Amino acid sequence: MGGSARLARRLGLTDAVVLGMGAMLGAGVFAVLGPAAAVAGTAVLPALLVAGAIATANAMSSAWLAARHPESGGAYVYGRHRLGRTWGFLAGWAFVTGKIASCAAMALTLGAHAWPEHARAVAAAAVVAVVAVNLRGITRTAAATRVLLALTLAVLAAVVVAALSRPAVTTPWAGWGDAGPLAVLQAAGLLFFAFAGYARIATLGEEVRDPARTIPRAIPLALGLVLGVYALVALAALTAAGPAALAGSGAPLATAAGPGLAPLVRAGGAVASAGALLALVAGVGRTVLAMARDHELPGALAAVHPRFAVPHRAELAAGAAVLVVVLTAGPVTAIGLSAFAVLLYYAVANAAALTLHRDRPWRRVLSASGLVGCLVLAALLPPVALLAGGLVLVTGLLVRAVVRRGRDAGRRGKTTEIPPADP
Repeated sequence: MGGSARLARRLGLTDAVVLGMGAMLGAGVFAVLGPAAAVAGTAVLPALLVAGAIATANAMSSAWLAARHPESGGAYVYGRHRLGRTWGFLAGWAFVTGKIASCAAMALTLGAHAWPEHARAVAAAAVVAVVAVNLRGITRTAAATRVLLALTLAVLAAVVVAALSRPAVTTPWAGWGDAGPLAVLQAAGLLFFAFAGYARIATLGEEVRDPARTIPRAIPLALGLVLGVYALVALAALTAAGPAALAGSGAPLATAAGPGLAPLVRAGGAVASAGALLALVAGVGRTVLAMARDHELPGALAAVHPRFAVPHRAELAAGAAVLVVVLTAGPVTAIGLSAFAVLLYYAVANAAALTLHRDRPWRRVLSASGLVGCLVLAALLPPVALLAGGLVLVTGLLVRAVVRRGRDAGRRGKTTEIPPADP
């Protein structure tokens, strides 16, 4: 229908920043402070800085690579071009599976905030609605994300004002010495999950105008703005409630803001999850498109809609996979798998960036730092997440081997076919 047509370049700097912020300012900011405080206490703030530092290294590697290779697919394309097809496939498979799990976690969080008694049904309906919006075109996705992002920021501002208006329970920097380096790194691994949305900008590289200029500006700008929002929210929450109260709460921001704002925070969590889900599904669809173009996935998924210029079959397939996870898994399982896969994805991106700018040592040092940071945080994930992630990657490699063998056998059959005799 659309064949392997190219996607239209319709996104400017503001659209790219909005999509990145919309993906990062999702369910994570409403939920991640509790688990992080349980691990590190008041040392959530230094853990946030560690997560932000690793995310910055990853962001800059992604920006440099996206400017050099402005195509849909993100680290899949970078790994394929810079490291080889197998590494590219591993990055693409990790991104697709990890973000499918992340989409499911976002949808389930949305359902838990909007209607806890029927969370799965609400989550499934949200996935269907988001896929429908994305199928109408990337400019509609950016416009919808802009509205959801504005609502999320308004709710977070209300939470910060309410929290800082309450009597202080503790000072946010008291007790940092009680948390060891391991606790800070473990909390950083949890907090990093909330930063991962900046990859959406890179995966949309084929749809950004003037990508060599826009992408390197959009990624660090979006990340810096989100890091500032997270730091302000964490500071206010720790001051108003303290780490113990945050750790024991299923809705830590509602606890920090007080009972009067609980309905608003619940609505804000649902809106933020919807915004992140919208951007995540768009990114997954474009990575599937890139892999299908390279025959790493079925070629039928490479179709681009002739009217809306979106990879409609890839997004429908991704949406169907997210629905399966929503209906069969819990949010904790989904988050664990997503964290492992996302860290592997960024490890490949940083390794690919090391092949760039051999004459600029500081860039290589930054990419190497991102690579080591990703591997360390991945190693500190719970054993269940490591096992599930390893099984998913092995399954992907086995499927790839079967698909490639079948394609090669088909090619050999065509070349050895004997033409029919003339009548």
